[in-house]
Amino acid sequence: MVLVRTMETPPDIIDKGKMRINVYDRQQGTPLANARVSISYTGNPETVINEVMTDSEGAVNLDELLTPPIEYSMEPGEKQPFSEYTIDVTANGYDEANISGIDVFSGETSIQDVYMNENSYQDTENNIVIPVNTLYGNYPEKIPESEIKPVQQSGEIVLSRVVIPETIVVHDGVPTDSTAQNYYVRYKDYIKNVASSEIYSTWPRQTLEANILAIMSFTLNRVYTEWYRNQGYNFTITSTTNYDHKYIHNRDIFDEISVVVDTVFNTFIKRPPTARQPLLAQYCDGKKSQCPNQMTQWGSKSLGDQGYNYEEILKYFYGDNILFAEAQIVSGVPVSFVGTTLGIGSKGTPVRTIQNQLNAISNSYPAIPKVPEDGIYGPATAEAVRTFQRIFGLPQTGVVDFKTWYEISRVYVAVTKIASLHPII
Repeated sequence: MVLVRTMETPPDIIDKGKMRINVYDRQQGTPLANARVSISYTGNPETVINEVMTDSEGAVNLDELLTPPIEYSMEPGEKQPFSEYTIDVTANGYDEANISGIDVFSGETSIQDVYMNENSYQDTENNIVIPVNTLYGNYPEKIPESEIKPVQQSGEIVLSRVVIPETIVVHDGVPTDSTAQNYYVRYKDYIKNVASSEIYSTWPRQTLEANILAIMSFTLNRVYTEWYRNQGYNFTITSTTNYDHKYIHNRDIFDEISVVVDTVFNTFIKRPPTARQPLLAQYCDGKKSQCPNQMTQWGSKSLGDQGYNYEEILKYFYGDNILFAEAQIVSGVPVSFVGTTLGIGSKGTPVRTIQNQLNAISNSYPAIPKVPEDGIYGPATAEAVRTFQRIFGLPQTGVVDFKTWYEISRVYVAVTKIASLHPII
């Protein structure tokens, strides 16, 4: 698909990016085929530049969306480094959905999920406006905190060890705002959302990993210490930058960020020898605000450009006395990863588990072929895995590694639950 330049297109919009739109029935969590998707520039929503229908998997792939040059995202400046698009989605029997402010970077793929409400269903999330990335917009500075919370014998630390939660509760406002909405958000989805809201996916891979590890460690510290619940609140974390990270409900995420999170989501930073808890790894942008002894986002970008790996970047800012640990327990999955990649010739219970889950998923995604649940990883299982990977944006290897195992588990749990993929409280 080719999008042509219009009279409303700014003259510096010369590069191209991509967008994948996934449309779901909100109540069932199943893909919605034959939905009509209209796309326009957010600054000119009345002029439709393309109109397409979702395929059998409820998806639309837009391959040539005009964007500013990639150089705009590589250095801080006043020029907006991304284009903003608006989509309007309609389908028979469903309320119209409109999402504006979807950001697309040069050479990157934005992933936007759309949840459609049946006509009889009462909901307020039909018209969504996505605020700009924190690096480009103006948001409150983080209020500094102690990076390690005191551990007392009074029961303040609820968990005996670090556990990756299935979901966290995000308070969409400052802690004291009792009118703000609370959202149940799956842990990985939350991390992908925050990273897409606070850094640019065009940055070096090692810079992305460093920032994502900082986000995960910060979040897991809030989970481990029950920081807000011990103050009498009924949530895990807030969406505000002066207290926590910027979470933007229903925003798009970036494929490159999604891949990194899927690969390292159970990893965190800690500071020995006294700390069992994840480090509250605070940071700032390093240009609009300064934060001594903490990571700066633009500083991490510079180090990534120089060839530093994620460990070297994090130690540069937080000191050499940090360690990287992995949580051994991932909540909300039927079976944890076995530790060995499954492929042609693999046998046993782990293979049978994957076959069973893929067959359940295929009820909602019929493109995935049914396979015998015999515990033998043959060509049929490999093809089913490859199709799953294609649908959910993973490398199409046909083998089940760490990230594929947990993505299959995530989707399996989602499609076998009656509740929505994104419930709210």
